[in-house]
Amino acid sequence: MKASGFRFYNPVKLISGQTALDSLPYELKQLQSSRPLIISDQGVVKAGLTELVKKALGGSDQIAVSIYDRVPPDSSPADVNAAAAVFRENECDSIIAVGGGSVIDTGKAVNIVISEEADDILQLLGAKLRGTMTPFIAIPTTAGTGSEVTYAAMIKDAAQNQKLLFASFQLFPDTAILDPRMTVSLPPLVTAATAMDAMSHAMEAYISNQKNPISDAHGFSAIRLIRENLLRALADGGDMDARFYLAIAACMAGAAFSNSGVGVVHAMGHALGGICGVSHGVAMNIFLPHALEFNISAAQDAIGEMLMPLAGPDEYVQTAPQERAARTVAAIQELKDKLYETAKLPRTLSEAGVQKNSLERVARKALQDPAINFNPVAASYDDVRDILQNAF
Repeated sequence: MKASGFRFYNPVKLISGQTALDSLPYELKQLQSSRPLIISDQGVVKAGLTELVKKALGGSDQIAVSIYDRVPPDSSPADVNAAAAVFRENECDSIIAVGGGSVIDTGKAVNIVISEEADDILQLLGAKLRGTMTPFIAIPTTAGTGSEVTYAAMIKDAAQNQKLLFASFQLFPDTAILDPRMTVSLPPLVTAATAMDAMSHAMEAYISNQKNPISDAHGFSAIRLIRENLLRALADGGDMDARFYLAIAACMAGAAFSNSGVGVVHAMGHALGGICGVSHGVAMNIFLPHALEFNISAAQDAIGEMLMPLAGPDEYVQTAPQERAARTVAAIQELKDKLYETAKLPRTLSEAGVQKNSLERVARKALQDPAINFNPVAASYDDVRDILQNAF
């Protein structure tokens, strides 16, 4: 890494642990809020997680709670606008997002609509935020997206078959609550997919052309925590320690990539999700080793360094320096095979149900994604098309 200046910014207050949720009334009080809108989805509701949140708030008769719990897996502008309407109807003064990346991103987008006093989130695409943001607490129920510590939100425009990016430092949540009780009910497939989303964040941050020592430290530790805890969580979904450390890994990876950027893995994943509807974690799992291999020409040393947290110090020392990058790629492939055996997480585009005739559209869309600008190797259409073909 060349010696150069950089910026690292992450203002989110983190509360973590097996009783972290119990601090919610205090955190609202600190934000001078008493009428929160809980934004969630039906899966979270059915898992009883919104009840846990309401129970945590139930000890205070000073708090009036409203709920919008209809966020879909890929939130749309209509969902954002509907949630904002509920906020206004109930005269809410804060937002608590309880869910995965789609829910937390919806909370961020609702905050944009409220702060800008708008009627439609689409009116604010690309706009510079001017209003004072509403107090915002994120409570992730998956361990993958890192949305609780990022300043971006992705909303799917189904009419255009694309995901819309909203980004501003004002979108950082005020507080993130990482409580393993909120992820313990995740089924194996979702556990594996979200963890590989976090792995892709950590690894792309570590090789990004905007990497820096602090993002490296976050990404390096996140990789190690995922390696040490993912298979444990799959073997015993009730392992609270494994769930806790996966949540911490996702958070650290989110902080890493929000400061260093991601790359071609995410550019292709965003395009694939918009065009083919493949969930983000599944796409990350499929693309990661192929993209790492593509980037070896420019990031061999960094990819080789990741073998240490990914495979452990013994394998790192026993692998010749010039072979470590290739071994890192192979180790990810081996992990993918284990995750397919234990959780049926798709390893290829064909296993994910993608049709081959969609690859050209995905490649063209990926080249338009801002994430590709941070990739260590400048990727052409042919390069992206080859990666997609190899992943098929």
